[in-house]
Amino acid sequence: MPSVITAVLCAALLKVCVVSSTPKAAIYIDNGYDQTAIDRLMTQAEKKEMELEILNLLGLPNRPRKIIRSPLKKSAPRFLLDIYRSLMEDENDENNRAKRSADLSFSGEEQQQIDQSDVIMTFESIGHHVSSVRHERGKRLWFNTSEMPVAEDIVGAELKIFKNADESAKSPDARYTVTVYQLINTDNGERELEYVSALNTSAAFSGWLGLNLTACLATWVAFPDSNKGLYLSVHPVDRPGHEIRPEDIGLVTVKAQDEIQPFMVAFLKASNHVKARATRDTKTRIKKSTPLPNIANEYKSNDPEGRRSCRIQTLYISFKDLQWQDWIIAPDGYAAYYCAGECNFPLNAHMNATNHAIVQTLVHLMNPWRYPKPCCAPTKLNPISVLFFLDDQNVILKKYKKMVVKSCGCH
Repeated sequence: MPSVITAVLCAALLKVCVVSSTPKAAIYIDNGYDQTAIDRLMTQAEKKEMELEILNLLGLPNRPRKIIRSPLKKSAPRFLLDIYRSLMEDENDENNRAKRSADLSFSGEEQQQIDQSDVIMTFESIGHHVSSVRHERGKRLWFNTSEMPVAEDIVGAELKIFKNADESAKSPDARYTVTVYQLINTDNGERELEYVSALNTSAAFSGWLGLNLTACLATWVAFPDSNKGLYLSVHPVDRPGHEIRPEDIGLVTVKAQDEIQPFMVAFLKASNHVKARATRDTKTRIKKSTPLPNIANEYKSNDPEGRRSCRIQTLYISFKDLQWQDWIIAPDGYAAYYCAGECNFPLNAHMNATNHAIVQTLVHLMNPWRYPKPCCAPTKLNPISVLFFLDDQNVILKKYKKMVVKSCGCH
């Protein structure tokens, strides 16, 4: 396909394009000889427009500020990176799915929440001073959930806390109950504890524990001022009235290595009642700086065959070339592809033509001036996942539907 059409489709159909990190940004294309070539240089206004459109597509009002890459060592982004890698595997291979779930320590419930979610977001435990509560042997945790998207439904939420094996325990089979409470204000102004969830563990266990915080997070999102934090309590199973320090059984609550810091993870799904985002008037804005060429004339002059059959074409979107590697963790970019070509009679099997397209082609042959030919369009689209920092504390894994063309056909 001619370079000019590639550029136009890049701007008009997908509203995104590949730009380089050089001072003079450019659109790169496949020149038809398995080589990448510059189609033309982009103006600064065009480059800025492309960046804004991709940010809009990602659901971000503006570009997140530059993030220090060291947070990648922390437990929360590492957890999401594991999920991202699992999503990149072949979802049809159930054997691989079962194996990776075991390797990544995903419970069956977590795997179900991952599959149901459109957005997965983590929150680091940060210092937040609150007034004292009774039973100070426990540990207080606080998570800033103010960046939670209000327009998302909560599939689930968990407190992820790491436990080392308690080598000082008299018996490795000693059992403990770990309970998490929500701190709430009573009518008389005192702070009390409200039960959230609990689980049992053993002295010998080493690994991540997950405590259900779904109801708790829903309250914080609906009433942000109600977020006073959590209270973590530990009791021996055989002595429920005896509270001990979480650190005494190996629970890691504060001041730990980056890889085992506690965090909260929220699994979210886009609400069905949320209105679609408004489409930006890109044609008008781009047209002011660069008039779009006549596609038909360019097609005839550059294509010696005069026409090509409908097929999938290469189009790669590079986040790295946009210089976004400081806040997008993965991927560096993705192969979007697009559909282009003619739907001419006869419509062969490889064109994936619909029955309607076949009929329309026959009618077009009888009266080409009145009835147009079928159009070459995607017949199957796949999603992509993008993992990025919202800020220094919050990391998001977001799934974007219908982003990659898998097949084309005549419609």
